[in-house]
Amino acid sequence: MRLDCIISFYWIKKPAFGLLILFLSFISLVMAQDKPLQITLDEAIKIARLQSPDALTAKHQFRASYWMYRSFRASYLPSLTLFGTVPGFDRSIRKISTIEGDIFTPQTTNEIYAGLSLEQRIGVTGGTLSLNSNLTRLDNFTDTTNFTQYSSSLLNVTYRQPIFQYNEFKWQQKIEPMKFLEAKKKYLQDMEQVSVSTTNYFFNLLQAQIQEKIAIINQANYDTLYQIAKGRYNLGKIAENDLLQLELQYLRANATVEDARLNVDNQMFRFKSYLRIKEDTEIILIIPDDFQPFKVNPSKAIEEARINNAEALAFDRRLMEAESAVAEARLDGRFDAELFAVYGLTNNTSQIEYINKNPLDQQQFSLGISLPILDWGVSRGRIKMAQSNQEIVRTAVEQEQIDFDQEIFLKVARFNMQYEQVLIAAKSDTVAQKGYDITKARYLIGKISITDLNIAQSEANSSKGNYISVLWTYWRSFYEIRQFTLFDFEINMPIMVDYNELL
Repeated sequence: MRLDCIISFYWIKKPAFGLLILFLSFISLVMAQDKPLQITLDEAIKIARLQSPDALTAKHQFRASYWMYRSFRASYLPSLTLFGTVPGFDRSIRKISTIEGDIFTPQTTNEIYAGLSLEQRIGVTGGTLSLNSNLTRLDNFTDTTNFTQYSSSLLNVTYRQPIFQYNEFKWQQKIEPMKFLEAKKKYLQDMEQVSVSTTNYFFNLLQAQIQEKIAIINQANYDTLYQIAKGRYNLGKIAENDLLQLELQYLRANATVEDARLNVDNQMFRFKSYLRIKEDTEIILIIPDDFQPFKVNPSKAIEEARINNAEALAFDRRLMEAESAVAEARLDGRFDAELFAVYGLTNNTSQIEYINKNPLDQQQFSLGISLPILDWGVSRGRIKMAQSNQEIVRTAVEQEQIDFDQEIFLKVARFNMQYEQVLIAAKSDTVAQKGYDITKARYLIGKISITDLNIAQSEANSSKGNYISVLWTYWRSFYEIRQFTLFDFEINMPIMVDYNELL
């Protein structure tokens, strides 16, 4: 039974008991709203991948690439076009040829024209095949005896084939699928970049929250030490200089707390803004130090990066585009020829019902050629420029491939040693904190000076911050390797996504 039904029942039967339930429900709701939201790094990344600005941008960029590729594929499918002129009225003075010669005469006509065309590109050859059918009606109002004529191309088969020319369609069929594959991989990399960015926002806030806690603890410690020191000073057990140093440390601790709170507010705003979390939600981050270590094989990482990384895939595409540019320079402006052939049925009549009766054959065939005799080396220059650019691209790609492999190797090497750094930093933090506790206890019994206490406090604070920084580097390296290789080495599986869900 729902809570509102229970309240309504007891409100009717026992108003005082119903009021109590309503009050307790309100208190429970307020407490639930005031309870801080604890978020792990994994949860923060999941939220960011769903609703962060970068994730939404990556999604829409992939959609744009998808529809661009769809448009390319559709351009190679048969296209059906309806065309025509309705009406085509013309009243003018025209020059016509007669037996006596050319004369000018006024004419009034109306022409209605409509047709269908089915066209198909032939990507392998670069030709175009089309089927056409059209019907024309001509009304002539010039003479006193007005007349109407019909003309029809019942069915025309037309083929147009460039010869010895650059075949753009053939190269597009090679390059466009490569671009779309790059777009797929880039989306995955953009999502992994969201993980990297979220990790940075997460640890910026986590570090700020921890520094705030340290500052508050230090404030309380120095307050206690300062109060004890004042009593010991009044008893003449410590010098005034020690008391002044503790007072100074206490004042500095107060200022540090204010600075730490301001930093937390700033980092909290940035964190919530990136994850698009409501402003009134209080968040406490959980230190991501509970994980199982593993090693990444550098050779495996480089292999997966070459297969999956969009930048690595672009190497082959850039070489292909440079080769296409050379082919275009070699063929354009040289010896060109174009074959044009038409075969069909046509007829004309004064009565529409006879338009399909006894049609006549229609044949057209032409072969056009173009051969430059003298171009002063323009074509040769274009070829040389294209070849030079191809060599530039090849050299750049080879160097970038070397740099790419080296970057992957260094990232893997840094990650593989990072877990040991985490263990060392954790141990250092424990030792530094224990050392501070011992130093504080010894100071309280007057065994050491305030200087030794300050040094121990500084080392404890530094060790805690260093531990968080090392953890930060570990997780950032983890997600950067995922971003570069698009492979999850933790579970030994490639990173995949259902692209249909993005459309």
